[in-house]
Amino acid sequence: QVQLVESGGGLVQAGGSLRLSCAASGSIFSIAAMAWYRQAPGKRRELVASITRGGSTNYADSVKGRFTISRDNAKNTVYLQMNSLKPEDTAVYYCNGKAGVLNYWGQGTQVTVSS
Repeated sequence: QVQLVESGGGLVQAGGSLRLSCAASGSIFSIAAMAWYRQAPGKRRELVASITRGGSTNYADSVKGRFTISRDNAKNTVYLQMNSLKPEDTAVYYCNGKAGVLNYWGQGTQVTVSS
């Protein structure tokens, strides 16, 4: 089992920045990749960014150049640095860990960007 706990969400004005953190515990050796997803009201959950164990990253087109995903293996933590935030970035952000066919999710953290 893997447990994921997100933190760092909040309310920020457009153009501002936030950093989300996701602390992993449990059978973390089984996790091949970590990712951040988000879900806005009335919309489907979408992939924001992902990072493999080797450090390869992938971003949604909507956040390229503004968001950066990184990981600290010593702390078993993944980060999402979000800059130049826009109102359309408002959503609940979820941390995800993939271990084979298994997907683990955190409880989510709310990010609200005011215009």
